[in-house]
Amino acid sequence: MFGYVLPLREELKVKDWERYRAVYCGLCHTMGRQCGQLSRLLLSYDFTFLALLLGAGGDQHKCRCPVAPCRGRSCCANSAALELAADECMILTWWKLQDQVQDEPFFKGLGARLLSRLFRRAYRRAQRRRPDFDRLADRQLEHLHRLEAERCPSLDRPADAFAKILAGAVPPTGDTGRDRATEQLLYHVGRWIYLTDAWDDLEEDLAQGSYNPILFRYRLDKTPDPDGPEGQQMRVTLTHSVNLALSALPLLEETENTPILENILWGGLPLVQRLVLSGKWKNQKKILRERQKR
Repeated sequence: MFGYVLPLREELKVKDWERYRAVYCGLCHTMGRQCGQLSRLLLSYDFTFLALLLGAGGDQHKCRCPVAPCRGRSCCANSAALELAADECMILTWWKLQDQVQDEPFFKGLGARLLSRLFRRAYRRAQRRRPDFDRLADRQLEHLHRLEAERCPSLDRPADAFAKILAGAVPPTGDTGRDRATEQLLYHVGRWIYLTDAWDDLEEDLAQGSYNPILFRYRLDKTPDPDGPEGQQMRVTLTHSVNLALSALPLLEETENTPILENILWGGLPLVQRLVLSGKWKNQKKILRERQKR
C-alpha cells in the first residue's frame, strides 16, 4: 500500500511507541494467519492506523519476527480490530492490482498479474468475511478508473472516490455520532493519502504520460516548483484535510491509542507531507520506515 501514514517517533512516549510497534507486529501476524504468509509482504502502516483507530493494542505477548528472527517482539494478541484491518488491507490491495492489470500494457503489468494469481485465494477468503467493504472498494475504484480514463481535471473528484473507500472501512456501530466522526476522520486521511501520492508520482507520471489529477488540474508539462503556486495550493488543501481529520478525533471516545493517533495526525502526516512536496520523500522514506522497525 501507500505507507505515508507514519507516526513521529521522536514525539511519542516510550510506552506509546511500544504499543504502536505491538499493533504493527500484531497486524503482521494476523495477516499471515488469515491471508497466508505471503500476505505479510503487504503489511501497511496505513492499516496499522486503522487497527489503532478500531482499538487494537490490548493483551500482548512475545513473538518471533521474520525480519529479526534472533530477537523477540512484543505483539498484540489477535483481536477483531486486527482481523478487520488485515482483511481490508488484502481486499484493497487486490483491487488495486486489478486496476494495474487493466491500465498497464501487458509486459509492464506482468508483476500485477503474477501477484493477482498469488493472492487470489487470500482475497477470496477476505471477500467472504468482508463483502460490504469488497463491494465498496470495487465500486469506488471503478469510479476512479472512469475519472482517470476521462482525464478528469479536478483534484476533488478522484480524491473523493478514493477517500470514500477508507471512510467505509469501519462498519457502523449504531452510535450515530461516533460513526460520523470515524467516517469523517478516515475520509480526510484517505483524501490526504490520494493527493500526497499524486504529488509523489508527478515526475514518473509526466515521463510516462500517465493520468495524474495534479497535471491535468494545472495543465502542467513539467514538474512544478514546490514553492510555486501549484505547490502552495497543494500544501493548503493537504493541510486542510489533516486539520479536518484532527477535528474529528476528539469526537471519539478517548482510549490508550488516542495519543498515538494524535501523534500520527499532527506530527507524522505533516512531516511526510513536507518531504513529499519538497521532493525529498523518495530519499528519506527508507530511513523513516526503517526507524519504525527498530
